[in-house]
Amino acid sequence: MAQDELPSVPASLPAIDAKAEPTPESAEAEAFYTQAIRELTATDIPFLVAGAYAVSAYTGLSRQTKDLDIFCKAGDCARILAHFKDLGYAVEIRDDRWLGKVLQGRHFFDVIFASANGTMQVEDQWLEHARQVDLLGSRVRIIGPTELVWSKCFIQDRGRHDGADIAHTILKAHDQIDWQRLLSYLDVHWEVLLMQVLNYRWIYPSERSHIPDWLLDELLARLARQRQLPSPRMKICRGRLLSQIDYEIDVKQWGFAGVGGVGELRDA
Repeated sequence: MAQDELPSVPASLPAIDAKAEPTPESAEAEAFYTQAIRELTATDIPFLVAGAYAVSAYTGLSRQTKDLDIFCKAGDCARILAHFKDLGYAVEIRDDRWLGKVLQGRHFFDVIFASANGTMQVEDQWLEHARQVDLLGSRVRIIGPTELVWSKCFIQDRGRHDGADIAHTILKAHDQIDWQRLLSYLDVHWEVLLMQVLNYRWIYPSERSHIPDWLLDELLARLARQRQLPSPRMKICRGRLLSQIDYEIDVKQWGFAGVGGVGELRDA
């Protein structure tokens, strides 16, 4: 089958020229990633390349990477793992809620179908709004810039913070981001989007116009309306969506509810 006819990459998807690729930590790691991508594209399983490879493709940043992030729908994670197990690779279900791994010695790639905190899952529209790109010798779907930003919004703890990836993606691909769709993804957590928007404006004051006026107006209007309302009675620490460890004391000792469960009621 010719490369452009691969079923995992519909011809209707817009193609981009990757501005750069990250640098694998070794030649052996690059060979592993190259073979893994080739094996994936030989299947009929839809998948997206994300992570450092997507950031490099959109921004031109080239940094060393120790792994490869493959996104797929939840129902396809087991198909990918089973396929590579049949090929003789070691596979691991690291967390049945969002993450599997395919390993060869010390090299691996992640198979991700949701976020670690449960706020998002890979859906059909992620595949529909992807791009196609030539990567590691294969034509593949790469995560769209809107979903790339969405996938990184909650990764901000002491061990890892993806704020710079978000800012750089907005800087270099703002005209490709569907801001209305991004707002719909973050509708429940609109304050997180406001934080990212203000973070970008602060980092790049000369590039503030990259954030649509209507989006900032909408987010600030929500904030203004919220300020007119009383504080919630239930003591909640949503910091647990950002870092389980950093905000552990809030739930275990200070009476706050985390992602689920019941916390103390604040005095009215």
